[in-house]
Amino acid sequence: MVSAAVLAVSAFTWVQVRVLDRSTASASVIGAAAPGPTAEQNILLLGVDSRTDPQGNPLPPAVLDALHAGGTSDGGDTADSIIVVHVPAGGGRATAISVPRDSFVQLADGYGEHKINSAYSRAVAFTTDSLTGDGGASGAATSPFAPQAAPSVSADDPAVRRAAVAAGARETIDTVQSLTGLQITHFASVNLAGFADVSQAIGGVPVCLRAPVDDPFSGLQLPAGPQTVSGTQALAFVRQRHGLPGGDLDRIARQQVFLAGATSRLLSAGILANPFTLDRLTGVVGRSVTLDSGWDVLSFATQMQGLSAGAVTFRTIPTGTDELATPEDGQAVQVDPAQVRTFVTDAIDLDAGVVPPPAPAAVTPVGTQGDSSASSASSDSASGSDETSPPAPPAPVTPPITAAAPGCVN
Repeated sequence: MVSAAVLAVSAFTWVQVRVLDRSTASASVIGAAAPGPTAEQNILLLGVDSRTDPQGNPLPPAVLDALHAGGTSDGGDTADSIIVVHVPAGGGRATAISVPRDSFVQLADGYGEHKINSAYSRAVAFTTDSLTGDGGASGAATSPFAPQAAPSVSADDPAVRRAAVAAGARETIDTVQSLTGLQITHFASVNLAGFADVSQAIGGVPVCLRAPVDDPFSGLQLPAGPQTVSGTQALAFVRQRHGLPGGDLDRIARQQVFLAGATSRLLSAGILANPFTLDRLTGVVGRSVTLDSGWDVLSFATQMQGLSAGAVTFRTIPTGTDELATPEDGQAVQVDPAQVRTFVTDAIDLDAGVVPPPAPAAVTPVGTQGDSSASSASSDSASGSDETSPPAPPAPVTPPITAAAPGCVN
């Protein structure tokens, strides 16, 4: 009887993963051939401020009201959360690297220098204009991803919408590859409703706040301390930006803590082995998530089985000022692409154990905000005319967030 029960659960789980493979929306957005199931993986995760589902249909007004998300025309199709997850060949410790959405970078395919989150929206707008007969109306440069097809009657046509968001995904992938130096092998995006639905499907996500929150803009009301969020509270937790002392960098920390908690839930306590939870999760992912068409979810799940709950480290690329004046985009976050690529390589090596961790008393560890400002301050001090002045103190060290110990955030 026990053997039969185990066999039945295993068969159900296998069927559910196969259903997930077939039911999840997919898009052909990765140019290179998909790597083998045990090869190195670089997965781009996007949280898109979109008011449509993966099939291109508008989210119901009742859902938008519950999520405090405004109307169907709000949002602007920007990528509000950009994370690259590196999984080493054969599994092992994964590194998740966040890119601030307002990072001022060179966009791919001739779109110029802009905030990185606009790579998605600019390609979406250009492709929509191309398919609806308004070619060039957005003022964007010609994109090689703009489909050559007969104009559609409306920009709200689901087929137009699907083609536009695929173009947005490709543009973002190319831009992130150029910035980080990593070859993106897989892609996943989730819309607004997805954060709420996934958190409910796995029974909530543990988080911790340093202080109580009452934010009328996002609708978030939570006490201080450890707690579990799900549904609309989970979405508000990762979306809040008003009232945070560190601005968007604090919001990134919120997103990392949320993902750390969700990862811990998924990789422990047999969540993925529970057929009922897996059934709920399959339905949610099918409604809210878009994957690249070459992603074999079953093979990836097999690879991730050896990843313990604590074996994911979350880091953020080094940044300069967050008040960089730009010609068209207002204030942006300053980044140095060369420094970002070095940081990414060092962070992956550090998390994989290729290099030993630096001594905290002498070197600022990889993964800390302010690395560039600290080195710049030291250089300025050394080159100054007053040789007796003490060197500038190092930037404060903030340990990276891990799935095993996310810690509390603002």
